Amino acid sequence: MGAGMSGAYRFAIDRGGTFTDVVAETPDGPLVAAKLLSEDPEHYADAASEAVRRILAEHGDAPIAEVSIGTTIATNALLERKGERLALAITRGFGDALRIGTQARPDIFARHIVLPEQLPAEVIEIDERVGADGTVVRPLDEDAVRSAFAGVRAKGIDAIAIVLMHGWRYTAHEARLVALAREAGFAQVSASHEVAPLVKLVPRGDTTVVDAYLTPNIHRYVRQLDQALHPHDVLRFMQSNGGLADARAFRGKDAILSGPAGGVVGMVGMVASAP
Repeated sequence: MGAGMSGAYRFAIDRGGTFTDVVAETPDGPLVAAKLLSEDPEHYADAASEAVRRILAEHGDAPIAEVSIGTTIATNALLERKGERLALAITRGFGDALRIGTQARPDIFARHIVLPEQLPAEVIEIDERVGADGTVVRPLDEDAVRSAFAGVRAKGIDAIAIVLMHGWRYTAHEARLVALAREAGFAQVSASHEVAPLVKLVPRGDTTVVDAYLTPNIHRYVRQLDQALHPHDVLRFMQSNGGLADARAFRGKDAILSGPAGGVVGMVGMVASAP
């Protein structure tokens, strides 16, 4: 965990689907550990904050210098399809582009192809088109967008992923859709030029959809943890790339492999420190 701030705790937490493991560096230096069920509503609302509370109660109250968390919340939500109901807004004519995907065939001789379940509950084809050189081939029809967004919101959908052709580079139409989506009342708005500014439509779209699907779950957990621990600016989350992100910047696209990445980083640290 590294050198601790004198007179303060530093916590490293792995919040898994079954167990939550906590290792803490105490103000005096020794490491202590706790292990709790991740879900035990009869005894506590949140395992991570409960473990921190118990360690503080046993080893003495002191400031918290750092709380670093790896979690499988997003991983499990994706695998179990328990993310947010969402809509996909994509350029007209490309409504099934993410469904078609890259047409990769893991089993090339299979006669019956089973496609994965799609995350968007609704697909909105946006009447607009920008060419590869930035030329506006078809202006954005804002009246049609407002009507479509209102219809989706009426179905109780609060999240939307915005993915337009060449939107990674020419962002004006996507940016306008973001404003219209927020005006319509969407709580979660993920635009591809902000989430994953990639040239290719399918990977950019897939990443943006996953971000819109998972970010609400992540933000709910971050708020819950922040309220329980009051860590302010000391709360950090492990990202899929193995780096730590401030809790306020942690979002769905970064969280899919948060827990596994934490394990890999820990293993590398142990190997590096071995004699």
